[in-house]
Amino acid sequence: MQSGDALLDHLFRRAGFGASAADLQAVAGMSYAAAVDYFVDYDKQPDDVDSKIGLPDYVSVTTRGQFSPNTNIDDARQRWLFRMVHTRRPLQEKMALFWHNHFGVGYSKVAGAVGAVLGTKMMANRAGETPGPQGHYELVRQMALGRFRDLLIAVAQDPAMLVFLDGRTNTRARPQENFGREVMELFTWGIGHYTEADVYAAARVFTGWNLRNVPGMIANDPAAYQEFLYNAAQHETTAKTFTFPINGGSNTIPARAAASGMQDGIDFMTSLASHPDTARRLAQKLWNFFVSDLDAPNPAFVDAVADVYRRSDTEMRPVLRFILNSSWFTQSGNFNARFSWPAEFVVRSIKEMGWTGFSVDSARVPLTNMGQTLFEPPNVAGCSLGAHGSARGRCSHA
Repeated sequence: MQSGDALLDHLFRRAGFGASAADLQAVAGMSYAAAVDYFVDYDKQPDDVDSKIGLPDYVSVTTRGQFSPNTNIDDARQRWLFRMVHTRRPLQEKMALFWHNHFGVGYSKVAGAVGAVLGTKMMANRAGETPGPQGHYELVRQMALGRFRDLLIAVAQDPAMLVFLDGRTNTRARPQENFGREVMELFTWGIGHYTEADVYAAARVFTGWNLRNVPGMIANDPAAYQEFLYNAAQHETTAKTFTFPINGGSNTIPARAAASGMQDGIDFMTSLASHPDTARRLAQKLWNFFVSDLDAPNPAFVDAVADVYRRSDTEMRPVLRFILNSSWFTQSGNFNARFSWPAEFVVRSIKEMGWTGFSVDSARVPLTNMGQTLFEPPNVAGCSLGAHGSARGRCSHA
């Protein structure tokens, strides 16, 4: 639904998924700056969207027996689409989509390793609804506008990530390089800042960051789960030397006793998260996601956003508030400068056209045909952002 205010409609498209009549009523009479605060300070709105599933007057879900989004991946996809349509916290879901793409964990590999039920729990479990930790999507949703440093450390301990990038097999005898490489190449400062020697050092930093089964775990048992374990006996305790300084100091993380060796990874990720090049790379991705994927990121925008990010101790809430109030975001020339991802296009269509008699289940196959399957990014790099960016995969644009 259109509000008649082009700037407000732009805000609803970019910071959310378009507007229903109820969405527009929620910001009626607000100034633009107050509407931005409504989106950014979403904690002030109730997170009660799941309680609406199955009720009249809301988009339907299709059940095949009991609706179980914590243990069935197709139900999890329906729940996420339902949340996008009806949430009173649209920016939270939009940032969950951004972070899920940034940390490109895919269900198929995870489920192939641990089974469909446990794989779904690792991707989508809502903590407290079935035993075990919250799933990957719930994690990035919960921490969407918190400190990037904290999110990065949490993702490194996320069971889905530990399976997807083989951290569960990272031991002192055989350091596993996958996560150590991607945390530099994709999750923080990008290609060109590290060498193969740095990858090997990073792998050793994360030795012992493994998983454990709960006692009596049985495959595809909804009560079963795996959780993060720092296995001190598998941590490689010698010093790790990089070609760049850690936390602005020495290039070497000193030798530590195994019991305190987890600090190696925390120091390493703190250094990466706080680095100016990480700030700039995140600013570039945010330009492409919120402002334009037709034009290369504006250098002044990148500098300004990176400055807010670093002054805010990597907290994303001030960053998003700055972006949505900035002249780059609000100028009319950028109102149509980004293609929607299929999920954004489909959800906006449902919100603006109505959902009577429609089930979000009917959108799952068309979404895949358009190039986007929720919980299944094309690879660890996610969908590429921006016509001028480089990445390993692209979601078809609607």
